[in-house]
Amino acid sequence: MLDVKVVIIGLGYVGLPLAQEAVRVGLSVTGLDVKQATVDGLMAGRSHVDDLTDADVRAMLDSGFSAVTSVAGAHVVVGEQGPDVVVICVPTPLSESDGPDLTAVKAASETAARLLRAGTTVILESTTYPGTTDEVVRPLLEKVTGLTAGIDFALAFSPERIDPGNGVYGIRNTPKVVGGISPACTDAAARFYERVCDTVVKAKTAREAEMAKLLENTYRHVNIALVNEMAIFCHELGVDLWDAIRCAATKPFGFQAFYPGPGVGGHCIPIDPNYLSYKVRMELSYPFRFVELAQEINSRMPGYVVDRAAEILNSDAKPLKGARVLLLGVTYKKDIADQRESPARPIARKLLQRGAVLSFHDPYVDSWQVDGRDIPRAQAPADEADLTILLQAHSTYDLDDIAARARLLFDTRGQQLSGDTVFPL
Repeated sequence: MLDVKVVIIGLGYVGLPLAQEAVRVGLSVTGLDVKQATVDGLMAGRSHVDDLTDADVRAMLDSGFSAVTSVAGAHVVVGEQGPDVVVICVPTPLSESDGPDLTAVKAASETAARLLRAGTTVILESTTYPGTTDEVVRPLLEKVTGLTAGIDFALAFSPERIDPGNGVYGIRNTPKVVGGISPACTDAAARFYERVCDTVVKAKTAREAEMAKLLENTYRHVNIALVNEMAIFCHELGVDLWDAIRCAATKPFGFQAFYPGPGVGGHCIPIDPNYLSYKVRMELSYPFRFVELAQEINSRMPGYVVDRAAEILNSDAKPLKGARVLLLGVTYKKDIADQRESPARPIARKLLQRGAVLSFHDPYVDSWQVDGRDIPRAQAPADEADLTILLQAHSTYDLDDIAARARLLFDTRGQQLSGDTVFPL
C-alpha cells in the first residue's frame, strides 16, 4: 500500500486518533466532519479530544493532514479519482425507543458512496448491531454507486477500541479486529490496518466483528452491574465490598476485578449493549435478560447515591433540602474531560429536585450545566459544603487533604480514605 489515500468520516474520539496514526505511518489522510467548528479548529491546530494535544494536531497538519466538511472538499484534496480507503467513524447514539440511531451511519455511508470508486475499501468502525454493515451500509453504497460490494469494492467492519485517557494502549498497540462481507473484503481491510496497528485479528465475517464489540462491552456492563448491586446490599450488611474485591483479586485465575461506582458513563457501557438487546428483541422476539437487568441496576445507581447522600446528611442532623452539596469530578472517567453519559448529571438532577444547593468542581471542566441550568463551579475541591460527593477521583485531587477538610465526604469511588466524616459507597 504505497501512496494510499485515506478519507476518515467523523473526526471525534475514534476518527481523529486513527487519522493521527495513519498520518504517522505516511498515508495521505483527509478527515471529513460535518461540524464546521470541528474542522476549523483542526485546521487551526486545535484538538477537541482528550487523547490528542494541539501539538499533535499541528504535527498532523505539517505531515499533510487536511480536514474538510464536504465531499467536494475531500475531492479537492484526494483528487477526482477518489480515495483508496474510506473509514466511517461516526456516532451511534440510542434512539427514543432505546434502539440504535443509525442516522449518522446512513448519512456517512451516502457520503462514502460519493467518494467510492472501483477498488476502494470501505470500513465501518461505528458500534452497532450485527448485520448493519451488510444490511444497512452495503445497500446504500450499492444503490448510489451501481457497484457491487465484494466484487467492485471491499466492505468491512472493524470495531473501534479507543479507551480515552489510556496512556498505555492506543491505536498502534491495541489488536484490531476486522471482518469483511467476504474473505477478500476482510483481507483488503486488514491490509490497511496492518499499516497502523501492530496486530490485526481477522473475524469470520463482518457480523462476528460486530458481535465481538458488543460482547466486550456487554461483559463489562453485566459485571459492573453485579458489583453495583453487591455494593448496595454490602452496605446494609456492614461488609466492605472494596476490601472483598481486593482479596478476591489475589486469585491468579478465574477472577477479574470490577468495581462499583455512582453509575456508568461514556458511550460504550451504558449504550452499546442495548444494540444487542434491540436486535434480539426485533428479530427473535424475546429479551436479552442479562443486558436488560444490568441496565436496570446500573441506571438506578444515581438514585441510590442521592438516597445515601440524604442518609449521610441526616446522620449530621441536616436535611438534604437546603444543604450545600459539592460534586467532585463530573466527567465519566478519571483524568479526561469527556462528559458523555456521565452519571454526575442524573445525580445532580435528582439532588436539585430534592432541594439541594449544588456546586461542582472538576479540573477538566470549566463550566457545567444540568438541563440548561448553570451549576456554580467551586473555587477549590475542598470548598465549604455540608456534603462533598466524590464522583471521579481525578489524579490531581489530594484526596487525603479533601477528606481532612470536608465536613462530610461521600466516597463513591472506593479510595479507602480514613476519617469519621468519610462514608464509602
